[in-house]
Amino acid sequence: MADQEKLGIMICGHGSRNQNAMKEFATVSEGLRGRFGDAPVEYGYLEFANPVITHGLDRLRDAGCTKVLAVPGMLFAAGHAKNDIPSVLNTYQAQNPGMEITYGRELGVDLKMLRAAAARIQEAIDNADGDVPLTDTMLMVVGRGSSDPDANSNINKIMRMLWEGFGFGWGEVCYSGVTFPLVEPGLEHAAKLGCRRIIVFPYFLFTGVLIKRIYGFTDEVAARHPDIDFL
Repeated sequence: MADQEKLGIMICGHGSRNQNAMKEFATVSEGLRGRFGDAPVEYGYLEFANPVITHGLDRLRDAGCTKVLAVPGMLFAAGHAKNDIPSVLNTYQAQNPGMEITYGRELGVDLKMLRAAAARIQEAIDNADGDVPLTDTMLMVVGRGSSDPDANSNINKIMRMLWEGFGFGWGEVCYSGVTFPLVEPGLEHAAKLGCRRIIVFPYFLFTGVLIKRIYGFTDEVAARHPDIDFL
């Protein structure tokens, strides 16, 4: 029986109404194909977009996969990764007993993610006008925001590691929604702390409506504080 086992990979996303976000997720998922030998790689979303997760699983089943490794394509484990995706996978497996589905963990606080984040922050610094010391620079990391305090706390851990890694003068966290502080009041608070430069870093995997809102709020606060350099 073991000789007949066929492995498949399923990348599970949340989904978005933003087409650019969906293209980026699809590009990442498709880029994984061929990295696991002959194992096929499919992807799907919980909502807002097609294909849905069950359609991706259907394709793996039709390809003869008997064992599937399902991974949430998400930064942190909140409600979607902890509850919604497992519910979809468990229901599907109950209806398809010939397929064993194993659920992997989210990306989480990982050294590779920290290095990628640091590279983006360094790029913003290198492209900035003027030479502002890091000790006079504040890092504002923007998370998506969740009703799950564990997921929210991970953004604070990411911020702290980046703050200390770079040697910024200060670091703060705000969120695009659900929890507090939100972006605009968070940035207004940051502007009162006396730093000459504030680096606003959205800690998101992909683009979308929320990213555009973060940039919009940053522009509004920057316009009210022309003496501070917002990156």
